[in-house]
Parts: sequence; C-alpha cells; structure tokens
Amino acid sequence: MVAAQQDTRPQAHITVRDLTMAYGDFVVMRDLNFDVNRGDVFIIMGGSGCGKSTLLKQMIGLRAPAKGDIAYEGVSFWKSTEEVQNRLKRSFGVTFQQGALWSSLTLAENVMLPLGEYTDLGAAEMRDVASLKLALVGLAGFEEFYPSEISGGMQKRAALARAIALDPDILFFDEPSAGLDPISSRRLDELILELRDSLGATIVVVTHELASIFTIANNSVFLDAETRTMTTTGDPKVLRTESPDPKVRAFLNRGEA
Repeated sequence: MVAAQQDTRPQAHITVRDLTMAYGDFVVMRDLNFDVNRGDVFIIMGGSGCGKSTLLKQMIGLRAPAKGDIAYEGVSFWKSTEEVQNRLKRSFGVTFQQGALWSSLTLAENVMLPLGEYTDLGAAEMRDVASLKLALVGLAGFEEFYPSEISGGMQKRAALARAIALDPDILFFDEPSAGLDPISSRRLDELILELRDSLGATIVVVTHELASIFTIANNSVFLDAETRTMTTTGDPKVLRTESPDPKVRAFLNRGEA
C-alpha cells in the first residue's frame, strides 16, 4: 500500500475565495479567487473604476463583501468574531493614497498613535519607537516636523513609518506613488522592497503605475471593469507577454509602440 503524499506547499498568507463586491444591487466585481503568498509584493491592478480600492477596503476590514470570504493563514476574516477580526487587523499596516497624516500632530506623534492605541509602552518608549520607524524610512531628525512642513514624498514616507509602527505582517498600500515625481516614486518603490525584506512582510499594493509594477511586484491580480471579474493572476513581468487575455497585455504594455 502506497502512503498518500503530504502536500508540502506553503499555505497562502491571504486567500480570497468567491468574493463578490457590491454597492446595493450594483455589482462591482464578482467571483474573485486568488492567493497572496507570504513575502509577495502583490499588485491589485486594472483600469479606472474596476474596484481596486474597494477590494483593498474589503481586505483590511473596512467594508464587508456581498459574498465570499477573505482568510489570513486559513483564518476567516468576515466569518469570525469581532475579537478575531481585531486580532487580525492588529497584524495589518495601511497607507492611504493621500497619506492621511494628522496635520495638527508632529511626525513623531503621528507614528505614536497606533502605539498608544495597541501597546502598553510609556511615552518615552513610544517616542523611541517613533524615532526608529522614521529613521527606517529615511526621516531621522524630522520627528518634530509637521506634515505641512515637509514634501509630498516625505509625507508618504511618514505615513509608511506610522504603518510599520506595530511591525505588521502585512502592509497595504493604496496608490502609493500618486502625485509623486518619478524620482520620489522610485525611491518609494525601493523603500517598499527594503521593508519587505527587513520586516519579512507581505505587501499588497493598489497601483496602475507600470514603473512601480515592474520594479516591485512578483504577483498580481487583474480586475476587468467590463466583465466585472478578475481575468488573470500571476507575475506581471510574465503576464506582460504571456497572458492569454489581450486586455492584460495591453494594460501592461501601455505607451509602447
């Protein structure tokens, strides 16, 4: 009798199954099924209005799906208790498109917000952690600056410092390069990869910027606004030439003759 082979494949860090997103009766996307593996830089891509940011909101627990579920290392999010959901959220770090820094707080105080909410650290310890996180994103010495006193690119990095304050397992980015010049955008891409390696984090990014997609991504999902579902998943560098879907190839080869 031959023993059954054990599946030694690693369990996906994030599993999306049979997900339907809707606003009332209007279906944004249906039947989404994909995996994000630990250590991936995973891109949610597609044209305008396809539901990229809506999908991100459902992945971070801000909006419930109409159908289906999202699991983190096998633990259901939307079918779990509030206590379990809060524990899962504790492992997320999120940066929003405009940074969402509190303008009345210094950069250090912004980074200290999640520390005050979720840890028992004292004020001096929180300040030390805030200084460390700001240094990790290249903002050492800017602790007492206010968001209005620094550039847009620096604001993005400050928001990232706040997102990594609790050493998250997963970092979510919503259009991180929006509004940045090419040099600042490239520096942010490099920082994302550095943090992936130093934190051992899984990265999920909503973006349509091709330069960023090809620089940082090793996995992706393409959302098609016309059919209202996903058409493919995989490494964008491979999909660029090998995807059977002409829409995906056209999206990933924009601007080329």
